[in-house]
Amino acid sequence: MRTTTLGTTDVRVTELSFGAAGIGNLFRPVTDEAASAAVAAAWDAGVRTFDTAPHYGLGLSERRLGAALRGRDRDTYTVSTKVGRLLEPHPEGGRGDDLAHGFAVPDTHRRVWDFSCDGVLRSLEASLDRLGLDRVDIALLHDPDHHAEQALTEAYPALERLRGEGVVKAIGIGVNQCALPARFLRETDIDVVLLAGRYTLLEQEGLAEVLPEAAARGRSVIVGGVFNSGLLTDPKPGAMYDYAPAPLHVLDRALRMKAVTERHGVPLRAAALRFPLGHPAVASVLSGARSADEVRDTVDQLRRTVPAALWDELRAEGLLPPHVPVPAAAPVDEADRPKEKSKSREGDRHGHAGEHG
Repeated sequence: MRTTTLGTTDVRVTELSFGAAGIGNLFRPVTDEAASAAVAAAWDAGVRTFDTAPHYGLGLSERRLGAALRGRDRDTYTVSTKVGRLLEPHPEGGRGDDLAHGFAVPDTHRRVWDFSCDGVLRSLEASLDRLGLDRVDIALLHDPDHHAEQALTEAYPALERLRGEGVVKAIGIGVNQCALPARFLRETDIDVVLLAGRYTLLEQEGLAEVLPEAAARGRSVIVGGVFNSGLLTDPKPGAMYDYAPAPLHVLDRALRMKAVTERHGVPLRAAALRFPLGHPAVASVLSGARSADEVRDTVDQLRRTVPAALWDELRAEGLLPPHVPVPAAAPVDEADRPKEKSKSREGDRHGHAGEHG
């Protein structure tokens, strides 16, 4: 699988990153065995970049990811986690569940927003303990939308110091909107932005500021949420778009895109996965999975060749702006060609699990 470096760092990322929210019981339970098998399938497919966070399953994602990677050469893979939400024991923990936050786990802990320097250090130390690792490669500020000033004046300097000390190799921000990462790119020395749902086949809000700023400064973007909550896996009435039912005009656009991709013999999912990699600032696409079958299906889709004529027709139909960069139709190696087999649809309701949130 192709790899590239993040920004000006020496951190290597594969063009597909494994999002580990799904193995943190996103929306529904996953067994330990299924979680381990999903990570193993990603590894076998050449994926070497894994993204997690304390938020995902109240730490369950980090624990399962660390267990699944245990015994593998630490210098051969990249792990990112996030700071900004501390996990504290719930005073009445364990009596209910965490589904209000999207995770099917007991509510043994509660999340406390904390973008202070001390909060960053405590969060990272706890993450390392759950992962069973002595370091993470990438540390991201997690959704500091409503804590922007503290994130800029306290959390970012803490991450910058950790990077300078070699505790982490790359630092950045992981968000679902564009204004704040653009500001961070202008005002700080972050290495990477994890941008979810804002640079997809369906919408390219990130092209206004985030991606140009990153490219101009030699920084990298990892794109998550490429299926826009599942709409670009199977557009139909009732499909979700950004975690809510898709408006009719958005659904119609997705259906028109699907018709174009199918005329070229390409599944819509394959085009959606490949599209963000056409921008020079995009280093990787992040897609989650909760099973080995989901992983293999995602890898098969990413390895499909998407012809230039498909992008041309999307532009001609007014479904892509004329100035949007698109991937080259590079042939894949024979070993990378998708194999004919039954498809797993287990994760498609949400566009596979764990894109970022």
